[in-house]
Amino acid sequence: MNSHSPGAAKQRGMAIISALLIAAVVAVLAAGMLARQTVLTRAVEAEQARIVGAQVLQGGLEYSRQLLWQARQREVLTRLDQPWARPLGDPAPGASGGGFQGRLQDLQGKFNLRNLVFNQQVDPEQVQAFYQLCQLLGVDAALSRRISQRVIASYPQRLSSPATAAGTPGAFNSGRLTSPGAAQQILPPRQPMLRSLDDLLGVQGVDEALLARLEPYVSVLPGNTWVNGNTASAEVLAAAVPGLSLSQARALVAERDAGHWFINRGDFVNRLHLPFAVQERIKVGITSEWFLLQGQVRRDQRQITLHALLHRPEDRMPQVIWSRVGA
Repeated sequence: MNSHSPGAAKQRGMAIISALLIAAVVAVLAAGMLARQTVLTRAVEAEQARIVGAQVLQGGLEYSRQLLWQARQREVLTRLDQPWARPLGDPAPGASGGGFQGRLQDLQGKFNLRNLVFNQQVDPEQVQAFYQLCQLLGVDAALSRRISQRVIASYPQRLSSPATAAGTPGAFNSGRLTSPGAAQQILPPRQPMLRSLDDLLGVQGVDEALLARLEPYVSVLPGNTWVNGNTASAEVLAAAVPGLSLSQARALVAERDAGHWFINRGDFVNRLHLPFAVQERIKVGITSEWFLLQGQVRRDQRQITLHALLHRPEDRMPQVIWSRVGA
């Protein structure tokens, strides 16, 4: 066949087009494989960064436990001039070189919402103290009542005091509220138990801005606690101590933070200068068992955070009650 014939030219053109199509398909497949390989590589790198970051955070957590335990062994008092109260960061054993940054908060320097219910009964003095604190913080009274109702509803409650129940000898509880033994009946919680302030977001009127306002002054702990006079803010002390004004509390805190720490409960009560103060009603101490660790680490432009609740008993290393790791 003549190579210059129209048929031969057409065949060469088809061959060229076929080759171009094959090359295009190969290029598309190669690009797809390269893209998938890139995504897989990035996923592996991200997972490696997460694992390394989690290890660094764990090192920071263990370092925090050691700090709290060493402070407790040195002295009973819990104060803001102790090493645990300083910002945490490298160098820290187990966290060196990982960019760990964090801080420990004394949660007993805040108002514990768990105190609204004591011994399975609403504590009216603590409820009033919470209302007082909300007023000092500029929180609407109706909103503070809704918050307290939500908190109270998350704990079991006794229908009346144990003393009332004991005063009815031979009382039999038929299960009805009118039964003579109903005073001993325990009502189950009506709402899920709170673990942190974030659980209050379901309350009408509570939003992120309000929680940010409450967070420096309010905590949620698993058990009833006293306020630590050596770490509490003036607002918390003014709410916790009946008859103490905010201006008096601020003067007391300024004196304390200048280095005149309270050495015991009696010292705290004496320095209140409240002649009619009843010491039994002042639930303020000078030690703490509950702390919150907030930490973070950066790995390859990725930030990993840690929140952990620590309980420090008198006789052993602090325990991790719960922890949350997030990106």
